[in-house]
Amino acid sequence: MQIGHVRDGDQDEVVVGPGEVEDGPGLRQRPDPLHERPDQLAAMRSDLHGQQGFQAPPELRRIEAQLMAENHPRTAQPRHPVQAGRGRDSDLRGEIAVRRPCVVLEQPQQMKIHRIEYDRFGHGPNVTRSVRPGSRPVFSLLCMESVVHDAYEAQDGSCDAQGDSYDGRDDLYDVQGTRALVPRALATEAVHAGREDLARLGLHAAPIDLSTTYPSYDSRGEAARIDAFAADGAEPEGPPVYGRLGNPTVARFETALARLEGTESAVAFASGMAALSAVLLVRNALGLRHVVAVRPLYGCSDHLLTAGLLGSEVTWVDPAGIADALRPDTGLVMVESPANPTLAELDLRAVAHACGSVPLLADNTFATPVLQRPAEQGARLVLHSATKYLGGHGDVMAGVVACDEEFARGLRQVRFATGGVLHPLAGYLLLRGLSTLPVRVRAASANAAELARRLAADPRVDRVHYPRIGGAMIAFEVHGDPHEVIAGVRLITPAVSLGSVDSLIQHPASISHRIVAADDRRESGVGDRLLRLSVGLEDVEDLWTDLDAALGR
Repeated sequence: MQIGHVRDGDQDEVVVGPGEVEDGPGLRQRPDPLHERPDQLAAMRSDLHGQQGFQAPPELRRIEAQLMAENHPRTAQPRHPVQAGRGRDSDLRGEIAVRRPCVVLEQPQQMKIHRIEYDRFGHGPNVTRSVRPGSRPVFSLLCMESVVHDAYEAQDGSCDAQGDSYDGRDDLYDVQGTRALVPRALATEAVHAGREDLARLGLHAAPIDLSTTYPSYDSRGEAARIDAFAADGAEPEGPPVYGRLGNPTVARFETALARLEGTESAVAFASGMAALSAVLLVRNALGLRHVVAVRPLYGCSDHLLTAGLLGSEVTWVDPAGIADALRPDTGLVMVESPANPTLAELDLRAVAHACGSVPLLADNTFATPVLQRPAEQGARLVLHSATKYLGGHGDVMAGVVACDEEFARGLRQVRFATGGVLHPLAGYLLLRGLSTLPVRVRAASANAAELARRLAADPRVDRVHYPRIGGAMIAFEVHGDPHEVIAGVRLITPAVSLGSVDSLIQHPASISHRIVAADDRRESGVGDRLLRLSVGLEDVEDLWTDLDAALGR
């Protein structure tokens, strides 16, 4: 039995077998830890396993109690608004954070933590491979439950490194000058971003603006605004003009998603493929038609690049070959991490460094900003198939690119010219979906980690792929016929797509990656016995009962 991450090049395979504990990277204390109340959801316990705690040193317990009493985010009186929500850094330097498993999938005797990435501005569960006496490796899903968050950082440039601690420069808000600028937690942003003006407008729920056109008696003014948009792609000031230029409901979703990803702007499209196409067209218009890409990618993304449908030329490389593949006409480097469907992970910071001045596009559909924010690691463009986790309920199709405002202006111009606009109702559903995104991703991730553990211990399964950063996606290879597994599920839905509240299973070689040439597909790790499972919010025991029956004897 092997479990781990299949990688090419820099994506080295990490396999843990009986009697081994994988060594994580060097860890060091951050100089600027954050604090907040413990996350109640993160403190949930599994019905099947007890909760095991870690004893903190007495001095840290004293500091923790003092911080909770004196410097809680709700009562702190910072000298500068950007410092709101921070503890007294000088008191915490050199201390070690309290760590407790929030979902204990096994009770290991030994464990090593690759990286703790759980703070009030983002959540990244850590799957630590732990071994205790016995024949099977197991998973433990860990998170922070302490006033000290994001306290450790990998010292090297390994693929475990996720991002810098929040520095107060992003995710600030100011509603009509009535509030001080203060940082807000990811869960708070998910609920409130894009909606800050509602109470002032006398509204509670975001309105749906279905208008396709907007009246104006000032035709000279309209002409000036349209000329300005044609010149630089900036969003027209004043009231809306025409639905293809922009929509207020869609704009709320774009604002919220940009806030969650930590970028200046976001531009929404009718689908993820429309969003990717717009990115390629923006670069092509500058004569930068060459793309460097790392497999695996989503099958249709792979096909769009390989077929050259938009005039692009692609060079496929492993991560180590990115720098050597760059040319004067290279306009884009594209990666997915975790990748679809193998869940292979990349060191995005190292990839961004290899790109130099060429924009890096990272598809963050699988991870979502709950688990990682690629822009913090150097990606200029963050792509989502918003159909998946951002919508979260399998009832809306959309795509979105989070990026800097300069690039966003080109995307808006392409969207206006090609017509790949997002419908206002879809924008509303996506905005509503974002409000529960952190809760959904964390709960589904807990289910997925438990299922990954059970699959790894099952003799009918050859290999399980589950990412270091956690998440609700699992890929596994079976010894038997994968088509029989698909035909055998009853609770889990046998369907393409992912990220919904219900669990979905599919055979990538037959559906999502069928359009990729067979040899290319297999070389990138998408084997004929690989199944991809998107884990939902059902009870994990019911999901396992269904999987167990479908796997047969």
